[in-house]
Amino acid sequence: MPGMRKPAKPPGNAAPHGSTAIFRWPVRVYWEDTDAGGIVYYANYLKFFERARTEWLRASGFGQQALCESEGGMFVVADAQIRYLQPARLDDELMLTTWLQEAGRACMTIGQQAQLGTDPGAAVLCSASIRVSWVSGASFKPIRIPNSIVKALS
Repeated sequence: MPGMRKPAKPPGNAAPHGSTAIFRWPVRVYWEDTDAGGIVYYANYLKFFERARTEWLRASGFGQQALCESEGGMFVVADAQIRYLQPARLDDELMLTTWLQEAGRACMTIGQQAQLGTDPGAAVLCSASIRVSWVSGASFKPIRIPNSIVKALS
């Protein structure tokens, strides 16, 4: 499809260009995550990725509620490109990876993957490129991302 971005893949253990680190967050697959076929329901990867982005921000010193209170803004998902490669199943341990792909004035593109197991070379099950916009907490209109946030995540 024209205009669609391919989810970026980090090369091995190295972070892609423009990023200095890959954040990792483990997730276990529970009954509630699976469909009638016993595999992770496709929409649940978006929930897993949301949790990993939240923990990535928290590990960088930014709780989402505190950001809204101190900076007057919040991140909202503006676009999600996702690619499903292999299924995850009940009781699988997944490693979610998150990294900054690109930062603009009012939005950031974040790369994410779900891998099977905790080995950095494990099979990638799902990959995504998520664009988040920084918006005013009062008006929900896009505003400039504070430099302190961009610096901490870059």
